[in-house]
Amino acid sequence: MYGKAFAPEYQGALTTLSVNSSLTDVLAAGTEQLRAAERAGKPGEAARSGLAVAEAHRRLGRVEEADRAWKASYRAARQASDVAAMAWALWSGGTLARQRGAFRLARRLLQLAADMGERGGDIVVRGYSLAGLAETGRIQGDYEAVGRLHEQLLAEARRRGEARHTVWALEGIAQMHRNTGDYDTAYALFEESAEIAARADDRRGHAWALRGLADVVSVRDGDTERALELLSEAEVTCRAMRLSSALAYNHKMRGNVLYRAGRYAEARALYEQALAEFREMSEPRGEALSRLGLAKSLARLGRDRAETAAELAELAGTLERIGLQHARTMVARAYDELGIPDAGTVEARPAEVTR
Repeated sequence: MYGKAFAPEYQGALTTLSVNSSLTDVLAAGTEQLRAAERAGKPGEAARSGLAVAEAHRRLGRVEEADRAWKASYRAARQASDVAAMAWALWSGGTLARQRGAFRLARRLLQLAADMGERGGDIVVRGYSLAGLAETGRIQGDYEAVGRLHEQLLAEARRRGEARHTVWALEGIAQMHRNTGDYDTAYALFEESAEIAARADDRRGHAWALRGLADVVSVRDGDTERALELLSEAEVTCRAMRLSSALAYNHKMRGNVLYRAGRYAEARALYEQALAEFREMSEPRGEALSRLGLAKSLARLGRDRAETAAELAELAGTLERIGLQHARTMVARAYDELGIPDAGTVEARPAEVTR
């Protein structure tokens, strides 16, 4: 039903690159082709090579380089009057904005990319841009608004046999079920996405699916060792492909698993590691979530209650400024879990919200 996964963001002379190509290899090849295109005065090819450069920088956590690269790709595409290439550059910029926690900018750029993709007759970039909008809403906790869009994009991906997008949609829907407490449905969807990714040789998608399975195995079944095994398997892929963001989220999840198991000192070390990784790549959402896990671990290890309360209050404001609608719920649950009074506590949802 599904063919081998491919990477449509690797275009022009870079179409021979695999979805599983190491990001350092992608960056080297993209930079070489970009310079050749610029020397030859071919702005269209420069735009498409520059897209790969932008995406490699973004996934490696080099946000300033990624920001310069997608904007240069857009300018080259505009010079070439290549509407589809302009849409791809905007998609890259919108994805980077979401990664940096600039959700309003992400929505604006991704909507422009979707509209421009439609005008340029490129259904793939339109689909990727709509998927980006859906993921932005999901990350912010706006499940009602984006749930239907996830389902629509899943149906389209299944119909076209696009393994990579099917895996993405399944994982997004699974995450929403997991965060609202429907663990069995979440597990089934993560399991299906892992199977499709494995058959399609989508190693990135497979690593994210394994992370989702580990989360559910930990929170639903209390099977700490199985969860850690799944995360270790995913980490091998993250390191091989240099997936910096995915690796940092893997480490944060390992911290979550260890925290649930009462292994607080080990959890603290993992949260500290993830926090440093997120700070290095300027990813504020991951940084804030790692800080929350670290604060809880330190509290369990005997940190002063007043210090914990002060940090939780600061984190609540940080998470809300980032634009996470469920921020108060997450922090309220931490206050309750640690037995620390909070005058602003709201009723917690039945399930812990995670990524």
